[in-house]
Amino acid sequence: MTLRLRALNILARREHSRAELARKLGAYADADEVDALLDALERENLLSNSRYVDMLAHARSGKHGSLRLKADLREKGVLESEMAEALESARKHDLEAARSVWLKKFGEVAGDAAGRAGQYRFLASRGFPSEIIKRVIGGGESD
Repeated sequence: MTLRLRALNILARREHSRAELARKLGAYADADEVDALLDALERENLLSNSRYVDMLAHARSGKHGSLRLKADLREKGVLESEMAEALESARKHDLEAARSVWLKKFGEVAGDAAGRAGQYRFLASRGFPSEIIKRVIGGGESD
């Protein structure tokens, strides 16, 4: 199987970031050959970090916060400049997404500090910023 065919098979399953695809192909060819193939795939619009960012942002929306999205994108080798627009959009929806996730899991504010701390940790693990979590758990309905 050629390197190009292997790359196309990987891309046929789902979008990948350039760095992620390079890592997967690295076992089959040297770095120069992989870079040349990735450049060609980008020119042909078969590989696109912006499409990958959009796909991941859509998959995470409503379930995870902007901090989780940023960490996931950074882990996959996406540059800050490529993720800026998606992160801004995710930040705008953090409050409603956090409320939705919190309501589905808990439904009401815990009566004791330990319970509220558990709710806080749950939302933090989903990647919501602390100020959003405080507004949700505090029951603040403003905004």
